[in-house]
Parts: sequence; C-alpha cells; structure tokens
Amino acid sequence: MIRIERRLTQPKWLVIAVPAGSIAAAFLLMTIVLFATGHAPLHTFDRLIRAGFLSKQALNDSLVSATPLIFTGLCAAVAFRMQLFNIGGEGQLLVGAIFGAAAGIALGNHTGWLSVPGMIVAGAAGGAALALIPAILRAYFSTNEIITSLMLNYVAALVINYLIFDSESYWRDTSSPTAKVFPQGKPLPDAASWPVTHVASLVIPFGLLLGIVIATFVWLLYTRTRFGFEVQVIGDSPRAASYAGMRTRRKILAVMALSGAIAGIGGASQDGDIRHTLDPRGLTAANYGYSGIVIAALARYNPFAVCIVAFLLGGLQNAGFTLQGADFPSGLVGVMQGLILFCALGGELLIRYRLRFVRTPRATEAEVPA
Repeated sequence: MIRIERRLTQPKWLVIAVPAGSIAAAFLLMTIVLFATGHAPLHTFDRLIRAGFLSKQALNDSLVSATPLIFTGLCAAVAFRMQLFNIGGEGQLLVGAIFGAAAGIALGNHTGWLSVPGMIVAGAAGGAALALIPAILRAYFSTNEIITSLMLNYVAALVINYLIFDSESYWRDTSSPTAKVFPQGKPLPDAASWPVTHVASLVIPFGLLLGIVIATFVWLLYTRTRFGFEVQVIGDSPRAASYAGMRTRRKILAVMALSGAIAGIGGASQDGDIRHTLDPRGLTAANYGYSGIVIAALARYNPFAVCIVAFLLGGLQNAGFTLQGADFPSGLVGVMQGLILFCALGGELLIRYRLRFVRTPRATEAEVPA
C-alpha cells in the first residue's frame, strides 16, 4: 500500500530537489509526447529555450510578457497568505485598465510626471474597489469569496467590452471613420506612455520595475510589520487570532483591497506600457489573472519568487508562440506547457507530504476462512 503522510518537518534540500525533479519529470514526459508525434525532442527543446530566453529579442519579449503576470501573481499571493482565495485577479486587472485608461486620457495634456502616477493611482483604486465587493461579503456575511470574486471576472469582462464595442463611451475612439466602423479604444496621449529603461540591449518596461518594487513592499509588509504578523496568525488559526483580539474583518478588507489594487496597477501598466489604449479583446484573451494563480502557487506565495516564476512562465509562453507552425500545431505547444505546469504544481505535494510504502501482512492459514 502507498500512504500519503504529512511531513512533520520539511528538510531544506526539498526546496531545491523537488522543483528540479518536477522539471526533469516534465521534460521526460515531453520527450515521450514528442517521440509519439514524430518530433525530435532535443531539437524542440533547443528551439524552446532559444525562443524564450537566449536571443535578445526573445528576452525582451519575455520581460514584456512577465510584467502583467507579476502583478496578477502578487495579487493572488497577497490574498492566499491569509487563506483568502481571491480568484478575481482577472476582473480586477480589467477594471484597473479601465480606470487607468480614463486617467491617462484625462491627464494626457500634462507631463508624464503627472499622467503616469495618475494612471497608477486610478488603476489601484479600480482594482481595490472591485476586490472590496467579495471582501465585504466574506467579512460581514460569511459568503465564499471564491465564488463571488470569480463571478465578478465575467462582470468586468462584459463591462470592458460594452465600453468599446456596444457604446460610444469616454474610452471609445469616435474621431475617425475607421474607428466608427471598427470599434477601438482611444489612443492614449504620448504623455501617458510609461517610460522604458535600457540596460545594454534589454528594454525593461516601467511596469516590470514597478512590479519588483511592489514585491519588495509586500515582502517587508508581511515579514517586518505587525500587520503582516496578524495576517499570518489569522491565516493559520482564525480562532487564535479572534481570541487574541485581532480584528479579522478589518484585515479581510485590507488584504483584499491590497490584492485588488496590485492587480489594478497591472491593468494600468497594460495601458501605459504595452497597448497604449484600452484593448478589451487583447486583455480578456490573455487570461493574466488565472495565470497569476498558478504563478502564486508555484512561488509558494513568496513575492520575490513570484517575479522569477512570472519571468519563466512569460518566456515559456513566448517560446510557445515561436514554435507554432505548419509542422508544430498549437495544440502540441499547449500540451508541453501544460505538462510543465502540471509537474511543477504536482511536485509541491512532495514538499508538504511524503509517500510511504507499507506492506500488507499476508493472511495465515488459520485466518483464511474455510
């Protein structure tokens, strides 16, 4: 028999051995799949790594792809640390993009020193406002935040589509004949474009640097402040926290608002860093919020690990786009990406639990019924 037992202690070597073993298992499974589909595994792996991380253009593309994933990963990690399962990072990012675009258009005649901070504040406010809806329902009515935050994702997606495709809203461009026939968002003024940093041949988006700064802030908040200590206690033992006089309802509201604000800033970053307009189809099709949940789980809710995992997942996505072609279908790319994520998440089980093989005793002749 095989039993799964919870580990009383977690050896430090497991933190390195389990992820390494998970990646090795993923590549082994991918090798089998590639052989079965008639593709050379070594050549495919070489293309995968080069297309995602080695070439200059690929590295720049991976940094761009990692930027929104950092925000949604931090959004999930901040809430999950308190056992609050905020599944609404997708919707909070969309609302942040709506608010950020509105601020960028309104402040577009001013310098970037006013437009960019205005977009950040507006995006954070929009994401926090949406996150407070399931937070209030959880804190005061004991409603499951998984359901409410998940359903609000669809609400946000419908709203952002309505603003561009089904109405002549403030966000929609109606100034040109083409825009009237093919609905699109207003282009943001030049002052609302977020700056980029050049390091040698790398082009680093401002949103990426901002995400790292926010990750540092979250780490300090959760490890060096009373607020973070109380969040940890409430997450581990709500009864003990209540007995100690900790205000659980306030913490639920604060943590969910912080989580939503981070996702909202990610939405504003998409407006100012990447798209320079409110782009409903591109934002809703990317599924950044759901990818952030996977990233937070792989990073074990560590803010700095979220940044690293987001970069790796962004590179993997870019490599998948490069591999697609007539001889390499998109479905096979999805299978390869899924195997890596599945093995990585499955390996986390071995950090908290161990497999124990138990022999079942054989029945003696006296015990065998006649």
